[in-house]
Amino acid sequence: MTDSFTPLSLDTVCRVEFGPGRIGLLPELIADTGHHRAFVVTDRGLRAAGVAGRLLKILDVAGVEYAVYDEVAPNPSTGNVDAGAARARAFGPAVVVALGGGSVLDAAKGISLLVGNPDAVAADADHLWEAADGLPLIAVPTTSGTGAETNGFGVIEDAAACRKVYIGHPSVKPRIALLDPELTLGLPPAATAATGIDALVHGIESLASRGANAFSLAYATQAVAMTGHALPLAHRDGSDLDARAELMMGAHLAGQALTLSGLGLVHGIGHALTAHTGTPHGVALAAVLEEVMEFSAPAAREAYERAARALRVPPPADGDVGAGGRHGGTG
Repeated sequence: MTDSFTPLSLDTVCRVEFGPGRIGLLPELIADTGHHRAFVVTDRGLRAAGVAGRLLKILDVAGVEYAVYDEVAPNPSTGNVDAGAARARAFGPAVVVALGGGSVLDAAKGISLLVGNPDAVAADADHLWEAADGLPLIAVPTTSGTGAETNGFGVIEDAAACRKVYIGHPSVKPRIALLDPELTLGLPPAATAATGIDALVHGIESLASRGANAFSLAYATQAVAMTGHALPLAHRDGSDLDARAELMMGAHLAGQALTLSGLGLVHGIGHALTAHTGTPHGVALAAVLEEVMEFSAPAAREAYERAARALRVPPPADGDVGAGGRHGGTG
């Protein structure tokens, strides 16, 4: 049987609302989940920057009752999730609105899941794959990189055990992904670069994954093309809304790709670096990307050539890296 006819089982994607100003739809989207109250998960940086205030004003005008948990750390901890879940339980039935980058979205998934499983704690989240459903979730990303709005998985840190805890449950896959590039306009260059590299690596690793299929290849190829084009522009001029929009869509497509195919060694090593050193996720990926690509090039040459074409750069000639290069030579 050829790869073209390999059996596939694909979960449908969540509802996506994309475009500048779409944040104004939030009250309507909350109602569409069957709820009229919101538990907003965010971080203090977004509070200070006024991004959270913009969202809360929209809820105020619409008369939506809400509570806010804004104590998510850059590498969210089990303590963050346990504390957030306690507040969400006290607030009562609501839809969880996750406003932030990947850290906030991952923490919100954990909070949602723990509310539905009141006897569990965050350190046990990687054993809750068959647990009761969590609260419904609306994802509102404020970075373009993680793709966390596309799936029901998350990663948090158990500092006491110096390990990563992997959250996974169908119910915490966001019901709605609200992608408004205006929310990324204030992102500093360093954060733009780090999150953008995450999106680019998602696309590249998805292309090279053994789990790649026709759907993931289509998503990943377009993701690499859009991210590769828009990231330098958005880094150079953070107020370029067109670049921000293209980068956000590229990151979302990369998230769709990785959800279908899985990732690889770059993320495996990167998560370990972050767990042991606190290095930001995107920076950790950038630190090991070249080495991993050189190591795996003999087996992933076709995937890397596809990535090179999407980036509009010439692929390596025979005899270059991966076919006798730094790690592939005879010494």
